[in-house]
Amino acid sequence: MPDTALLVIDLQPALLTGAHDLDGCLSRVADLAGRARSAGVPVVYLRQRLDPPADVHPAVAPLAGDVVLDKDSADGFLGSALGQVLADMGVRRVAVTGYATEYCVDSTSRSALSHGYDLVLVSDGHSTPDRPADVVPTAAQIVAHTNTTFGIIQYAGRSIAVTPAAEVTFA
Repeated sequence: MPDTALLVIDLQPALLTGAHDLDGCLSRVADLAGRARSAGVPVVYLRQRLDPPADVHPAVAPLAGDVVLDKDSADGFLGSALGQVLADMGVRRVAVTGYATEYCVDSTSRSALSHGYDLVLVSDGHSTPDRPADVVPTAAQIVAHTNTTFGIIQYAGRSIAVTPAAEVTFA
């Protein structure tokens, strides 16, 4: 049984309007999810609870056997069944993708580390809203900053990797 799970966070059309590199991100996450399923790795979708409810983008939609959990905060563990679901599956490492980089992706990644999971942040598998040309930091800078931060951050007893989707392995 694999000890890794792929997390797909908040890739819901209602949230993605104006997202940076959206088509590229969705394509990479869809490919990664397909490879995860082929390797027997669970794919876990976290959806921000919205009114009206919003499902996952069709390009990365869950398939039979995937887990879909709703959440009410940026931290995917807070107030959701994520921790119990991962524990029940014997997961020790999570590969994180999704939206938005500096909110739900960052919060859930840090929480995963605090909950005892090793982390793979998929460096080109998360996005955030594009900003107007005169606003800094830009979306690309936010993504790069997050990748850099997780590339140097340390959590005792945890491994952290920042890896492009094409190089993520599920062995």
